[in-house]
Amino acid sequence: MPEKKYAIGVDFGTDSVRAIIVDTSNGTEMAASVFHYPRWKAGLYCNPAANQFRQHPQDYVEGLEATIKDCVAKCGPAIAAAVCGIGVDTTGSTPVAVDKTGTPLAMHPAFAENPNAMFVLWKDHSSVNEAAAINEHAKKFPINYLQFVGGIYSSEWFWSKLLHILYVDEQVRTACHSWVEHCDWIPFLLTGQTELAQMKRGVCAAGHKGLWSAEFGGYPPNEFFTSLDPLLDGYTASLGVDTYTSDQSAGTLSPQWANKLGLPATTIVAVGAFDAHMGAVGGQIEPYHLSKVMGTSTCDMLVAPRADMEQILVKGICGQVDGSVLPGMIGLEAGQSAFGDSYAWFKKFLLGPTEQIIGNSHLIDAETKTNLLEELSSKMIGELTNAAAALPLKDNDPLAIDWLNGRRTPDANQLLKAGFSGLNLSTDAAAVYKAIVEATCFGAKAIVDRFVLEGVPIKGLIGLGGVAKRSPYIMQVMSNVMQMPIRIHKSEQTCALGAAMFAATAAQVFENVAQAMQCMGQGFDATYYPDASTAHYYQTRMEAYHRLGAFLETEYQ
Repeated sequence: MPEKKYAIGVDFGTDSVRAIIVDTSNGTEMAASVFHYPRWKAGLYCNPAANQFRQHPQDYVEGLEATIKDCVAKCGPAIAAAVCGIGVDTTGSTPVAVDKTGTPLAMHPAFAENPNAMFVLWKDHSSVNEAAAINEHAKKFPINYLQFVGGIYSSEWFWSKLLHILYVDEQVRTACHSWVEHCDWIPFLLTGQTELAQMKRGVCAAGHKGLWSAEFGGYPPNEFFTSLDPLLDGYTASLGVDTYTSDQSAGTLSPQWANKLGLPATTIVAVGAFDAHMGAVGGQIEPYHLSKVMGTSTCDMLVAPRADMEQILVKGICGQVDGSVLPGMIGLEAGQSAFGDSYAWFKKFLLGPTEQIIGNSHLIDAETKTNLLEELSSKMIGELTNAAAALPLKDNDPLAIDWLNGRRTPDANQLLKAGFSGLNLSTDAAAVYKAIVEATCFGAKAIVDRFVLEGVPIKGLIGLGGVAKRSPYIMQVMSNVMQMPIRIHKSEQTCALGAAMFAATAAQVFENVAQAMQCMGQGFDATYYPDASTAHYYQTRMEAYHRLGAFLETEYQ
C-alpha cells in the first residue's frame, strides 16, 4: 500500500480564516479549525459610511498560525509528519502596500495603526473615482487593455485601490515599493522569502484584477499607467513579468514556519489564488457549469476549453483568464457584490431599534438581556424565511433591486444603489424579505443571461458556500427563477478543499488538478429542481426587475 499523504487547505474569508487537513487518497477531512479576526470583529480600521474596509495583516498571520496548529494538534504527529503540501486561497482583490522585502507596511511600527498601510479588502469601494478614471483612460489606447476583464475596471480591483491609496496618503506613497495581493503574500510568507523578486504571483489575481495577460506580454506597459498618473511610475516593473497557476509550487515551508506549525520542512506551498476560484475546484466544477460560491457576496465561476473561447470576449464580467481556475482551461468570473450581505443588512435593519430598547430596559436583568438578544439574532432570518415562503406569489408583490453594495456584474458600477417598489401600508417584514431574496436571484439570473447572450452556454448550476448549504428557501427560489436545477456540493469547506487539491497537485501526489478533483471530491448531497408552475410569475417579475433597475441606474447614481 502506498504511504498516505495529507494536504492542508487554508481559506481566508472576509470574517475569518479556516484550515483543514485532508486525506489526499479520498478527500476525507481529518481536522478543521476556524479563527475569527479579532481586529476585524471589533470594527477596527473600517468606515462603512466611506466604503472603507481594511484588514490588518496581523489578523491574517495570527489566524494562519492558530488554525493550522489546531488542526495539527487534533490529528497528531503521525498525520502531521505526512503532510505534503499547503494551499492557500483568499478574498480578492485584497491588496496591500509592501516594502522591498515584501513586508506589508502595517507590520512596521510606524504604520501599525494606519488603515492605508493595511490590506484593502475586496468590498472596499473607496476608489470608485479612480476606477472611473482608469475606464476613461483606457479608451485612449489602440490596444484595449480592459478586454480580458469584461471591458470595465472596478473599484474592487487592484489598480484602482493602489491609485487611491497613493492619492490619499503621502507617507504610504513614500514607503511603498510595490503592491501585493493577499493570495500571493501568504505563500511568500510561509516560504520565508525576503526579496520581492522571489514572489511567485498567481495568474488568478494578476489576470482577473491586475490586467496581466499573456497577449500583452504581461501587464500593460508603464506608459499606460504613467500617462494616467505619474504616481504609478515603476509599479509594473515591481510586479514582475511571469505569473503561475496554483498547481505549481511557490517553494517549501521555511524552517521557522515548519517549526512553528509542527510540519515537515519539506512541505510544498502552492501558488495562491482567490477563494471562489479554488472553491469551484473543491466543488468539482465542470465545463459550462456555473459554479456559484454564495456567501457575503457571490462569485460565479465557469471554465471552458481554450479553443471554444478563441473568438469570444464576454462583456461586463470580472475577466476571462487562462488557467485561473483549472490549468489548461479558460476561467471566467462574474458575481454579485452583495448576496448574503443583503440578508444580513435587513436583519440588522430590523434588530437595530429592538437591541437599543432592550439594552436600555430596566424591566429585565443583564443576563436576560444578553440571552434575549442572542435569541432574536439567531432566529430572525429563520422566522423571516418561514413567513416569506408561505406567502402567495402575486404579480404586484413588492419588488427590490439588489445593489446594496453596488453592482459587480454584469457591467460593474459600484455607485449604484438598491431600491424597492410596490410598498404600501400592508407590506410587512416577510414581504420585504421575500423581495430581497427574489432580487438576489434576479441578479444571479442577469449574469446567466449575459453569458448566454455573449455565446457562452450554461449547461448547469453548482451551489457552494454557506447560503447554498443552509438556505433551502433561497435555493428553491434561485432554481425557480433560473428554471434550471441547482446541485449543492456536499463539502462545507469547498474553498479550503480546493486549496488542498492544489496543494496535493503541487506536491506531485497527482499529475494534474483533474485527478485531484476525482480522488478528493466529495460529490453532491442535494439538488433543487425548478417548479414549472412559477415560470411565468418569475419571468414577469424579472422583466419588472430590469425596468426598475434601469430607472435607478438613470436617476439615482
